[in-house]
Parts: sequence; C-alpha cells; structure tokens
Amino acid sequence: MGTTKGLLLVVIAGAAFFGSRIAFGWLGRRWIVVSGAEYLLLGVILGPHAAGLLSRETLDSFAPFTSLAIGWIGAQIGARLILPTLVRIPARLYRVAIVESLLTVATVTAIMTVALAWWLPLPWEMALTPALALGGIATVASEGSVRVAAESAPDRGPVLEQLEVSAAASSVIAIAVISFILAVHHVAPAGPGRPPTTTEWAVINAGIGIVGGALFHLFLGDDVTADRLFISMAGALILVSGAAEFIRVSPLLATLWFGAVLANTTRHPTRIVASLDRVQRPLYFALLIFGGANWHPSVHAWALPVALFLIVRIGARVGSGRLSARWNGELPALGEQWSWGLVGQGGLAVAIALSYVFQDNLPLPNIVLTAAILSVLLTEVLSARLIQALLRFRFAAAIRRAPAPNHEAR
Repeated sequence: MGTTKGLLLVVIAGAAFFGSRIAFGWLGRRWIVVSGAEYLLLGVILGPHAAGLLSRETLDSFAPFTSLAIGWIGAQIGARLILPTLVRIPARLYRVAIVESLLTVATVTAIMTVALAWWLPLPWEMALTPALALGGIATVASEGSVRVAAESAPDRGPVLEQLEVSAAASSVIAIAVISFILAVHHVAPAGPGRPPTTTEWAVINAGIGIVGGALFHLFLGDDVTADRLFISMAGALILVSGAAEFIRVSPLLATLWFGAVLANTTRHPTRIVASLDRVQRPLYFALLIFGGANWHPSVHAWALPVALFLIVRIGARVGSGRLSARWNGELPALGEQWSWGLVGQGGLAVAIALSYVFQDNLPLPNIVLTAAILSVLLTEVLSARLIQALLRFRFAAAIRRAPAPNHEAR
C-alpha cells in the first residue's frame, strides 16, 4: 500500500510538472490559454466517486501535500503586497476594485441565501453560511489569466491596470471571507476556561502567519540563495498552514500574512516572489487534481443551486464592475464591459472551497465544492483570451477617439 501511494504521488507530481511546462509555457504563449480545468476533471475521474484510483484513505495521506499547495497560494498572494509598491498605485484603482468585489460578494450571498433556503429548504441562518462561502468564491478572479493576457497586450492602458489591481484585491477579500466563516463557526475547544471569540480566532489566525513570517525572516537572514530559499520556505509554509489547520482556522489567511511579512521585511522581495512563482505552477496543478479528487455528489438536490450560482456570479461580476466604475467616475476610461476580464477563476477558488470542505461542521460542503469546480471548468480555459479581446477592443476604441492630425496647420 505504501508503494502504491508513493507511485501515485510520483505520477501526480510528474503530471503537474509537465503540465506546467506545456500549459503555462507553449500553450499560454501560442494560444493565450491558461490551462488547469482539465486537471480538475482528471482529479474527479481519479477520485473515489469515479474510477476510484485515489481512495479516501489515499487522499487523507496526501493531506500535507494539499496543505502545502493551499499555503503556497496564500503566500504568493501575500508576497505581492509590498508596501512601497502598493502606495504608488492610484487610489482610484483601489476604490473601483474594492467596491466591485464587495458588491459581488453581497449580491451572490444574498441571492444564494434565498435560493438555498427556499429550494432545499434550510433555515435562513444555515443557508447564509454556504451562501457567504459562494460569495467569497464568486469574487475570486484569475490573476494568472490577467498576467498571460498582459504579455500580449498592445498597450498598458487603464483597463489592464484596473484588472491587475482588481484581481489582486478580490483575492485578498475572498480569503478574508472564508477566514471570517471559519472564525465564526469555530468549534470551541474542550477544556476549562472561556473559549476564544470570533475576533480572537481571527487575530490568532493572522498571528500564526505574522509570527511565522518574522521567525522565518530571522532564520533566513540575508541568505536568499535559490536552493536554501525554496527548501526553507517549503518547510515554513508546511508549518504555518499545518498549524492553522490544526486549530481549524484558515491556512490561506495565515500564509497570506506570512508572505506579506516576509516580503516587507527582507531586502530582496523580488527574490521571494520569484521563488514562490517558480514552484507555484506544479503545486497549482496538483491542487486542482486533489481538489477534483475530493469531490463527491451532495445528498441534497444540488443541480439548481449550482447552476444558479454560475449564472449569478457572472451577472454580479459584470454588473458590479459597471456600477463601481460609474460610482467612481471611471466608466469613460474603463468602458461598460471591463469587468468581463474578471470572469475567469483560478486555483484560489478551489483552495477556498477545500478550506470550507475540510471543516466538519459547515453545512452543504459538497455543493460549495461542486460550484467552485464547475465555475473553474467553465471559465478558466477562455478567460485569458477574453481579457485579450477586451484589451484589443479598448485599444482600438482609443485609437478611433484620438483626434486626427491637423495637416492644414502645416
């Protein structure tokens, strides 16, 4: 049995490695495609509720690897929150991004709460929790798709700048949402004394990452050689994300703080980001495989709520982007369709859904994971091409609006 598990891990790691080389390399440059959806489908097929090659016991034995993949995503998002870079970004970009993300969360949460309470049926307070998780997942935008499309963009105009800021802001807000859910529904530990409150659990959650980042900074010092940085960072992320999972708080929030503290205390933040990016792709594909393998059908009537989520998410994303740009006076510069560039979803959506599923006390975990998987399957492949088409359309529109040269003045 141990040999079989080891062989499966080698096969999954090999598939993730070669997939990252092909899909993020040649396919991304040649066809403007961000691959990954097929790895989710592969995980579903290999999982215990399809071919059964990955049993539940096998998936449980791979839990540290899944924890590392989730933690790596959180650290990568946090490492990009470098204060000197953030303060140089115009405030208008933050306003549009934050308002758009919060409107998306609120709209999807409200509609899904009503739908789940009516369709299943459930008490309102029970329906609110999975609906809020779906709202957090809905606001996730694929930063990878934006980066791939930016490489072939004809111009770094206002739309591309807004998409980059909005994708990053939506990731932070989505992690905050799932962290809030886990803090609110945290099971009180056994033993004497008063259990921590929701706010205290949130502080503990962030404190794990802050302390971990500070200790790792002291351990690493000024030695940022590639090999030592990767090995020590992998160990630190396993420790931080494992500690968060052990006390049943969000590993994404803990590792986000870990990455942010580390990037803002070192004198070489670009090397930290580069080290995280170097291994992110294989871990991203491995996370998708394990995310798909953890899927199993819900005992509830899940088809209608999931289909409704897929429709509501796109409508809320596009409508919220338009309203946010209008309220902040940026609609003429961005155009009414700019938020179509945020429709694609990446690995963070699956990581959030897995963080929800791994808690035993939260309602409708399988519906949340199913919605996340289908949303990634339907949007990820074409999201980069959609952004590219949007950027080219705005670039052509800007050229048409430009005043013609005045030849008579010569």
